[in-house]
Amino acid sequence: MRSYASIIRHASENLAKCTLEPLRQRAELEFFEASPGFQINGTNMILLEVGAPVLSAADAGRRLLLLDGNWKHVEFLRSRVAGSPMARSLPAIETAYPRRNRDGLDPQVGLASVEALYLALKILGHDDPTLLDNYHWREEFLRRVAELKL
Repeated sequence: MRSYASIIRHASENLAKCTLEPLRQRAELEFFEASPGFQINGTNMILLEVGAPVLSAADAGRRLLLLDGNWKHVEFLRSRVAGSPMARSLPAIETAYPRRNRDGLDPQVGLASVEALYLALKILGHDDPTLLDNYHWREEFLRRVAELKL
């Protein structure tokens, strides 16, 4: 099976709360830990970033690069990406994940990692709702995605 996404996880991510942890054994996903010496060449990959042009079907055929960690770790995670990835954002959609960030760092457009992964891959032509099978807020998120009429 072809791998569609590379996921870089921050080392301090709480695996018990990580929405992507149940997907670790999936062949179409490649996981890396962002240790201080780790680098990945993001050239020709799509990197999800807030404020970038919106991802579309025209971007299909490129591998997705997803940074997995809380918002205070974004800069460190981004520093692990070398080369020139193509920055894209996701369409405006509200997360189904209940937020509990005391620092106020979550952008309004921020999604749970599994939500971002599912939505990005759906837009790129790999619609696989089984990615959300272990996600407690699955049905609510799928309802919100359906409202986007992609």
